[in-house]
Amino acid sequence: MSSILPRAVVIGSDHAGFALKEEIRAFIASKFASIQVEDVGCYTAERVDYPTFGKLVGTKVSKEVTEPMPSTLGIVVCGSGIGISIAANKVEGVRCALCHDHYTGKMSRMHNNANVLALGGRTTGVDVAKEIVEAFLTTGFEGGRHGDRIAMLGKDSSC
Repeated sequence: MSSILPRAVVIGSDHAGFALKEEIRAFIASKFASIQVEDVGCYTAERVDYPTFGKLVGTKVSKEVTEPMPSTLGIVVCGSGIGISIAANKVEGVRCALCHDHYTGKMSRMHNNANVLALGGRTTGVDVAKEIVEAFLTTGFEGGRHGDRIAMLGKDSSC
């Protein structure tokens, strides 16, 4: 299992996730200075549609897929985290995980090799979100049997 940090994080949100996205962006910049953060929006709390930002982040991340730690990871935030995670998962090559605590943040990388993290701006407190983000960014993929399971999720799979 690797603990190598990603080179970059692409982050995006809708209006309901804007405030938490801003907190996360500042947290990454202060705690992980070596990680380049690309903010694809939104840039205000005015109403926007989460599918736009889930797709933007997912598209950028899917172009950077490498193992065991992708060079670019993504973070998406909407009100609950559900809608934007669905939108991100529509992009081929994206494995977006909606996480609620440190454990799910860590396991999403370790066992599921998630390359995008989804959070709920209305359901996740700032301190908990920071714990999740840190776990997500510092945990590598374990591989082995988990790699076999992820292969079963490929586009030609029947599941």
